[in-house]
Amino acid sequence: MGDGEKKKKKKRGGAKRKMTVEQTAAYGAVREWVFLEQSSGGGNSMIVDDDFGVQCYQPKEKLVFEFHCHTTCSDGFLSPSKLVERAHHRGVLSLSLSLSLCVKVLALTDHDTMSGIPEAMEAARRFGIKIIPGVEISTIFYSRGDSGAQEPVHILAYYSSCGPTNSAALEKFLGDIRDGRFLRAKNIVSKLNKLKLPIRWETVTKIAGKGVAPGRLHIARAMLEAGHIENLKQAFTRYLYDNGPAYSTGSEPSAEETIRFIRETGGVSILAHPWALKNPSAIVRRLKEAGLHGIEAYRSDGKLSVYSDLADVHDLLKLGGSDYHGRGGQQESDVGSTSVPVLVVQEFLKVARPIWCNAIQDILENYIKDPSDSNLQGIVKFGRMATSKTSLSSGSASDLINQCLAAWLSKEERENSEFEAIKLELEAHAEAGRC
Repeated sequence: MGDGEKKKKKKRGGAKRKMTVEQTAAYGAVREWVFLEQSSGGGNSMIVDDDFGVQCYQPKEKLVFEFHCHTTCSDGFLSPSKLVERAHHRGVLSLSLSLSLCVKVLALTDHDTMSGIPEAMEAARRFGIKIIPGVEISTIFYSRGDSGAQEPVHILAYYSSCGPTNSAALEKFLGDIRDGRFLRAKNIVSKLNKLKLPIRWETVTKIAGKGVAPGRLHIARAMLEAGHIENLKQAFTRYLYDNGPAYSTGSEPSAEETIRFIRETGGVSILAHPWALKNPSAIVRRLKEAGLHGIEAYRSDGKLSVYSDLADVHDLLKLGGSDYHGRGGQQESDVGSTSVPVLVVQEFLKVARPIWCNAIQDILENYIKDPSDSNLQGIVKFGRMATSKTSLSSGSASDLINQCLAAWLSKEERENSEFEAIKLELEAHAEAGRC
């Protein structure tokens, strides 16, 4: 075969790139966590020798993660169950490729609410998807000095399968923000009316849905419906952008306060879309001091080097997601379209898993002190099983909690001395309930 023919063959595809030894180890560690509930399943990867005789993984499936997406519980267009279905079927549609591209782990991060997590969990059971309970929290960053400038900043919080260590406190924290979103939306509607762009408040709340705090996207949809704009993007570029002519703030907490609160409730905090900030370097520096764990540095169009470098400077984790809302159109990235390297995911889990493990331990210890049905519901509502009043009253709390833990903690984590003591206490409570 001549050189020209070799080049042509190589150009058509050539040999697939094999994982490095470091990538192989990361893939194995991440995959183990993703499929904790399932058998190791040797058929999902194969070992091949590289050119130097080193054995490496050639996976038959790609671990696709989605760390940032929204549903109708905030300003998305799909319900939690429909979002999960789309995350799964996106991969099914790609089966003509040699790798499965179904989303394996999905973090639902609606704005200022976690109300969609249980529905997403229930849907995920059908497709073998792991759900990370998350939320995107609206905050304000206050500049130091005489300027007193303010800038909206969004912080992503990621929790364990048992949720936050203090669900009631987090719900009040988020509820106060949502109350402020209602006032903010009314102020925006008022400003638009003064700008001779009248829309009805009833239209905005109808678009948002029952009980959903209206956001700017809901208002933009009302503007489109009223014929004031040609598309949703125009609403933001002309009127609703930060500090724009129709912009308004709500009652958001400070970014530093929010990060401290996330840490106190057993969560991992990541700065969302830093590219939207006016002075990301100064903000990241301050938020790192408050306890920020990382920043988004990956989007559907790839790694953003400037924010990856910024994370390195401050020794922060890197993460990323599609920020999928389901509004449609060519300009929106699809769910699961952000390629986060397995090494990056491993670094995230190295930080997150001990935090989640400690949070689960605190939650279970609190349950042992007060083994009420309401406290049990608080533990399993983010779990992968549905519960009923019958199951809660039948002395099976220990079994339900063990199912939750099996989905989130490794065998080694569950068998440490603290969890062994908790297990004995749970079994004692279950035995007492049967007597």
